[in-house]
Amino acid sequence: QVQLVESGGGSVQAGGSLRLSCLFSGRTSYDCAMGWFRQAPGKEREFVASIAWTGATTYYEDSVKGRFTISRNNPKSTVYLQMNNLKPEDTAVYFCAAKLGGLANPNDPKPYDYWGRGTQVTVSS
Repeated sequence: QVQLVESGGGSVQAGGSLRLSCLFSGRTSYDCAMGWFRQAPGKEREFVASIAWTGATTYYEDSVKGRFTISRNNPKSTVYLQMNNLKPEDTAVYFCAAKLGGLANPNDPKPYDYWGRGTQVTVSS
């Protein structure tokens, strides 16, 4: 059974950093595009970043460009989201997702197949 488990969330002050991890288990992750999404209270879930299965191609939501970095370690079946210069508006539950055989491009209509339960990130001003 495929499972995605996020970790690394927490509370930080504005300007601080956090590194989220997502452990993928139950099948190989080598053919999966991986993504990070977030959902703030009262808002819809939104795309944050994604990475192709090779790790060679990445995409970011405009508001996180230059501050967040997505990466992956396929032998460890882990995807990371390094978040620097955090802002209060980054406060949300962050979710990891996997897409079998699909593209990392956020415009790809193929939906993500698996989702984690999320990890809370709180940024205070």
